[in-house]
Amino acid sequence: MASGLGCPITDTSIVKWRSITPCNYIMMTADAVRKRHKGTSNGARAGVKNNAKEPVQWGRAWEVDWFSLTGVILLLCFAPFIVFFFIMACDQYQCSITHPLLELYNGDATLLTIWNRAPSFTWAAAKIYAIWVSFQVVLYMCVPDFMHKILPGYVGGVQDGARTPAGLINKYEVNGLQCWIITHALWVANAQYFHWFSPTIIIDNWIPLLWCTNILGYAVSTFAFIKAYLFPTNPEDCKFTGNIFYNYMMGIEFNPRIGKWFDFKLFFNGRPGIVAWTLINLSYAAKQQELYGYVTNSMILVNVLQAIYVLDFFWNEAWYLKTIDICHDHFGWYLGWGDCVWLPFLYTLQGLYLVYNPVQLSTPHAAGVLILGLAGYYIFRSGNHQKDLFRRTEGNCKIWGKKPTFIECSYRSADGGIHKSKLMTSGFWGVARHMNYTGDLMGSLAYCLACGGEHLLPYFYIVYMTILLVHRCIRDEHRCSNKYGKDWERYTAAVPYRLLPNIF
Repeated sequence: MASGLGCPITDTSIVKWRSITPCNYIMMTADAVRKRHKGTSNGARAGVKNNAKEPVQWGRAWEVDWFSLTGVILLLCFAPFIVFFFIMACDQYQCSITHPLLELYNGDATLLTIWNRAPSFTWAAAKIYAIWVSFQVVLYMCVPDFMHKILPGYVGGVQDGARTPAGLINKYEVNGLQCWIITHALWVANAQYFHWFSPTIIIDNWIPLLWCTNILGYAVSTFAFIKAYLFPTNPEDCKFTGNIFYNYMMGIEFNPRIGKWFDFKLFFNGRPGIVAWTLINLSYAAKQQELYGYVTNSMILVNVLQAIYVLDFFWNEAWYLKTIDICHDHFGWYLGWGDCVWLPFLYTLQGLYLVYNPVQLSTPHAAGVLILGLAGYYIFRSGNHQKDLFRRTEGNCKIWGKKPTFIECSYRSADGGIHKSKLMTSGFWGVARHMNYTGDLMGSLAYCLACGGEHLLPYFYIVYMTILLVHRCIRDEHRCSNKYGKDWERYTAAVPYRLLPNIF
């Protein structure tokens, strides 16, 4: 991590599907490090050689225990069916998740009859999705960012990423906000003037699009897996566990690229799924208008609150280059498939639910949801801003009106370089070690509460995010403990709580 950021690693948790399989992140000794060829340079090598300390583990595990392997295989087998179950429940059972289970239990339906009732793959959906992904590739690769020239405070254009475990610093073309604006401007222009396609085109082809996204998710994951063996971008940043299932799911290459600029992580994390997120919600709202003649205040709340998080992600995309997704995660199935399928289909369940079950909230209920969502966003963003300010100024700033306190620490990367860092103990980071996650959970709960309390399905998101972020707290802190050693113990003594002060 860059000096001033330290651990715990901050991230934009809207972003992502994450495997919640427990991974055994172990200390990496010099004998465990495989000797690899020098990486080709998509970035510059950094760091000072020093043999005083053993390198600690970054990224995922070098070795796999049976518990982790079992979780990996279960996710590979059942995650696609989990997504299908929720989407099918809305399509066939008005978003009830108990009704199909009761029908199966009572013998009123079989898995085959449920499967046969679901819309199948269509070439029309394949054409829509191919155009969508191709358009995002063109915007990502062929339209250099110009928004940073006209928007004060926005950081875009060519930016350096964080140092990789092998000591490389990759460069990225940060133009996500521009891609989002262009895409949504065309969407609005089409709805108002051109009428090339219906605003409900996404939900009208929702299950056929599910099959298309699965095809791309598996295709890109398989390509990245094969590429890591045959022509890796940076061999020194590859990790091979010797287990094909774990390697396929968790990824081998750290930053797989095609050419100089097409970075798999940045594109799939931030383009097909997250740019689409707000378009999907708009399509849901258009469908609600088409079916009922009005758009409910709950649908408006879901659109607004989730759009705030999406725009926050793209506004801070340069900062995102320093988060766990880029700094530690390798690119495998859980990123490739997860970003293509899990994120767009399960992160938008609230809007889908409201299409089938329009909920008009009372004014106090709607106000409470809005306040909770905005308060969560404030904590989420303010916490991340405090840490970013601290990192950029190397502690020469004010947090809550005072000079921030911190703990000096050091770590060693795999190339032998010794690097300095600081762990901040002021502001939200003095209240709890992951207060940004706390804000994220508040926002996630607000999305769910906007749907009322008649069905369980919209609340999958808060359950999932709670498991995800609690697991991520533990995972991040295991990494940081390995990375910083006794310095991390001093930090946890200074900031004893993870998410909730005086509770957890």
